[in-house]
Amino acid sequence: MGVVCTLHGCSQEGVTDRVGGGSCDLDIRDIGRFVTIPTGSFTKGASPIYPEEAPSLEVQVTEFSLQTHEVTNAQFAAFVDATGYVTQAEQGALENRPDAGSAVFRHPDARPTNGAPWALVAGATWKAPMGPGSSIKGLDLWPVTHITQQDAEAYADWAGGRLPTEIEWEYAASLGLPDADNPYSGAVGEEGPRANTWQGIFPIADTGEDGFAGVSAVGCFEPDRLGLHDMIGNVWEWTATPFGDGTHTIKGGSFLCTDNFCRRYRPAARQPQETDFSSNHIGFRIVRDGSF
Repeated sequence: MGVVCTLHGCSQEGVTDRVGGGSCDLDIRDIGRFVTIPTGSFTKGASPIYPEEAPSLEVQVTEFSLQTHEVTNAQFAAFVDATGYVTQAEQGALENRPDAGSAVFRHPDARPTNGAPWALVAGATWKAPMGPGSSIKGLDLWPVTHITQQDAEAYADWAGGRLPTEIEWEYAASLGLPDADNPYSGAVGEEGPRANTWQGIFPIADTGEDGFAGVSAVGCFEPDRLGLHDMIGNVWEWTATPFGDGTHTIKGGSFLCTDNFCRRYRPAARQPQETDFSSNHIGFRIVRDGSF
């Protein structure tokens, strides 16, 4: 018994209305919901760890509304069905470019012996996240991945929104922390993981203590204090803020972040990403101006 989902929506089967038949926290009636982030101020780059996170600055932010979860495969499919949009990864494959492909991380249990964790896979797209032969069947409520910054902007415009700025994203994530004095509290609490991150020695061993060995459906962890899911971990999220030449800022860390490799599962963490790059650990969520 569980939730039956297709690319066009979800229907209830049995007694549960939870994503994943009760294993995840997000109520399917909340798919596509926005919460209002109130006007206020915060310290951007609080308690910096990596050089790019400094300096710490007091910043004022105007009210906006943020989707409570990362954009899902089903939401992106609706956009493609309505517009015929072709992502940049798909365009590369269609044009048979020598550099065509999208980055795929292969879990230790799924990679060849002595194989590299990362591979540029021709034919890896949002519809085939692990490459040719894979699909998103049954993954309607997983975050859409293999999306470039341009792809994310195109969806946001169609959906009547936009990508959050880096400051907006960090402000919302900071306000939502379970413990405002502990920047890691969005990732882990006294009882264990609060987000989809990597437990173990990256990239050799993942214990899966959080219940996942890769990307999870949206909303599989408790919402933060604002009602937002997966601001920390699961997949990195594009913002509208350029980082440098040819790059944009991504925020939030992903299922690959752990103490020995990527301590970027904090609101202040930021990282540059080539604007035309896509992978199976980068997604996005959208903003709408004003309150909802």
